[in-house]
Amino acid sequence: QVQLVESGGGLVQAGGSLRLSCAASGRTFTMGWFRQGPGKEREFVAAITYSGGSTSYADSAKGRFTISRDNAKNTVYLQMNSLKPEDTAVYYCAADSNPWRTTVARPPPPSAFGSWGQGTQVTVSS
Repeated sequence: QVQLVESGGGLVQAGGSLRLSCAASGRTFTMGWFRQGPGKEREFVAAITYSGGSTSYADSAKGRFTISRDNAKNTVYLQMNSLKPEDTAVYYCAADSNPWRTTVARPPPPSAFGSWGQGTQVTVSS
């Protein structure tokens, strides 16, 4: 399993932006971002295949968040714009255990991700 380390979280006002990074200790395949808000279950945010040719987003993230990756750096990013207080959560990146996945048109379930980071807190004030 690869080790994943997220960074880039923090406190931002509503309407602001943050870019989260997830650095992996080795090569990864499909990667995902999830989040868990206070008193809520962990939920899918975005995913991207190794090539970057397929991405998917939760409805709450569409049009505001962008997932990308730099395979040379073993790093995945989540650019978050137009942040809302309801985006407040701990954000986790995760690495898919399946090396053959070529599309995330149907986002993989959390159980498909074998490695998880420790999370980074994002707090959006109103």
